[in-house]
Amino acid sequence: MITNTTFTPVALTIAGSDSGGGAGIQTDLRTFAFHCVHGTSAITCITAQNTLGVTRVDAMAAEAVVAQIQAVLEDIGVQSAKTGMLLNQKIILAVSQQITAYKINNLVVDPVMVSRTGAQLIDDDAVQTLRNTLVPQAAIITPNRYEAQILSGLEIASLEDMQTAAEIMHRELGVKAVLVKGGGMSGNLRGVDVWFDGERWETLTTKLVETKNTHGTGCTLSAAIAANLALGKDLWTAVQQAKEYVTTALTYSLNIGKGQGPVGHFFPLLQIHGI
Repeated sequence: MITNTTFTPVALTIAGSDSGGGAGIQTDLRTFAFHCVHGTSAITCITAQNTLGVTRVDAMAAEAVVAQIQAVLEDIGVQSAKTGMLLNQKIILAVSQQITAYKINNLVVDPVMVSRTGAQLIDDDAVQTLRNTLVPQAAIITPNRYEAQILSGLEIASLEDMQTAAEIMHRELGVKAVLVKGGGMSGNLRGVDVWFDGERWETLTTKLVETKNTHGTGCTLSAAIAANLALGKDLWTAVQQAKEYVTTALTYSLNIGKGQGPVGHFFPLLQIHGI
């Protein structure tokens, strides 16, 4: 019998399901697979969703989320984890407790609280619970403009504001590193991200990809960071390479549905097939 004795890195995504396949669990698992990382998952909510928007959201019981996490960690184990949409206070608390219990250090928290257009997605109690329990456990958080405003208490309209907000979040929330995403910014700041780890500032810029099909970019970025961490890369390298991956995936975004399509996670295959 031939057995595979090669070490396989494993990552865990704790997030919601997107029936349209453009974001959430589906996007995270595709991103893990692209990086040759085995993907595991704990589903927090089920959405009825397509390229036009979300029509229904059903939360999983917090106990069911915990059971999924425990099933993965007690048998397979993981080298990194990421969180996405956690939806409510009970789920956030439960997830935070599991992160503590299993001592997951390579945790990427995408604090899904506000959409890129500024619509708040979870209630104020859930926001505070996320801020006080889960965010301090993260190796890195990846807020968009509006989430960074909530977490820092600062109105963000410029690059200097993004830097100040990152500094405030690093100092007050106890997180190792902050990446403020510029997808919701305007003008020449659109797509420009700001990194701060307590010692150095970095501004990440790439070519601007003109496409309406950008659904799931935040999920993809945080999942790519988690995948790179599972592969043993340092945090800054993981972020740099994740940013490059998202930019290329945007270049090959999928024009499907009647609204905003997803990015092209498996772009080498798309190139081969001439898509």
